[in-house]
Amino acid sequence: MTSRRAYRSDVSDARWALIEPVFAVWRAARSGPGAAARVHDLREIVNAILYVNRTGIPWEYLPHDFPPFKTVYDYYAKWEADGTTEQVHDLLRDRTRRANDRTAEPSAAVVDAQSVKTSGNIAEASQGIDAGKKIKGRKRHLITDTLGLVLTVLVTAASVHDSAGGKQALTELAEAHPSVTKIWADGGYQTSVIQHGAHIGIDVEVVQRPKEKGFQPLPKRW
Repeated sequence: MTSRRAYRSDVSDARWALIEPVFAVWRAARSGPGAAARVHDLREIVNAILYVNRTGIPWEYLPHDFPPFKTVYDYYAKWEADGTTEQVHDLLRDRTRRANDRTAEPSAAVVDAQSVKTSGNIAEASQGIDAGKKIKGRKRHLITDTLGLVLTVLVTAASVHDSAGGKQALTELAEAHPSVTKIWADGGYQTSVIQHGAHIGIDVEVVQRPKEKGFQPLPKRW
């Protein structure tokens, strides 16, 4: 571990002990020209990525007591591309489920979508307008387990209908988590989603809003 002054975003000893084996296996599999990068401490690379994630700064503004920002980003890009980041996420999700007396693989989940505005440097081709919410930007199609832990996420232009994105997200869910047989959705999802779910072995139930006015948590949705 580095002797520098700690940042609040640094991974703790206990948490590093959980995920370090994943990165150790990754490094052991590296050979050839990339082996030169082994001079950098993997924990410090992870700490630098967490710092950027927590603060939202551009990579080039990474403090100088971390490894060079280009090196940090190179690790980040490689881990995103080869599935290492997802492997760490899945490991922590499974441990969290077991800690809550659940099986590692869920049998039920919740699907929803959210449109958000994008920054000015996002290509127009990847954006769209959500006519219902009057938002120009992108849409996140998200499937979580009943604890709120992420199972599948899909990002599209905001103009993509919830049902279209939902069907694609369900397909990815069925491939990654075949144990899921039940999905709860809101009224924004059309019959086509229910039919698609039935086709791939998932019962999609649309939870209707109550007739009473005002905000009320929906059963199974909150």
